[in-house]
Amino acid sequence: MIDMKNVCFDYDNGTHALHHISLKVEDGEFLFLVGQSGAGKSSLLKLITCENVATSGSVFINGYNLGKLRKFEVPYFRRTMGMIFQDFRLIQNMTVFDNVAFVLRVTNHSNKYIKARVPYVLDLVNLRDEANKYPHEMSGGEQQRVAIARALASGPPILIADEPTGNLDPALSLQIVELLFDINRYCGTTIMLVTHEHELVRHFGGRVVSIENGQIAFDEVIGGQNEGK
Repeated sequence: MIDMKNVCFDYDNGTHALHHISLKVEDGEFLFLVGQSGAGKSSLLKLITCENVATSGSVFINGYNLGKLRKFEVPYFRRTMGMIFQDFRLIQNMTVFDNVAFVLRVTNHSNKYIKARVPYVLDLVNLRDEANKYPHEMSGGEQQRVAIARALASGPPILIADEPTGNLDPALSLQIVELLFDINRYCGTTIMLVTHEHELVRHFGGRVVSIENGQIAFDEVIGGQNEGK
């Protein structure tokens, strides 16, 4: 769960990035976080991932009080989240299997667990038969699905997708967001999808949180264009 109360954040140069943000995301929710460039989305994400600490207010995520985390606790906290990025961030000289397995190896999971877990998450993204391919042999949509599988590998309760469709064409973008909705629906993973693509939001609908000038300007559930189809 994400629970932010009256959060403000100022950069060292005096820039006021976030103003009195209060946001609660329950376990199992799916929400879109939208806003123009410079609106405060990145600043909010950096608080959620503990890259920065709030100037005032409180941030509680997955049972952690981020304002009181010690440095040695930060890596353990971050393991409770999966991250998906616009630029995929796959390791080019590793196969699909090893890209997904990498996050498990660095967290000291056994080979037996890895051999069972990686095919499972590749199944979730419909890539089990591509396990021995390298990223350069795959399309952009396939690479993003590998990135999703990697983010899911350790079974995090929260998935943060930061502009995951930014490098994809509209048809592939719809497929990726549909896949994330399926993961939310069938795995119970809490998902925050950050995007500036309002057409995606209008298509799918759901909870939408809009940030403008460092403040939450809109937080409502809207209907999607694909409802009833």
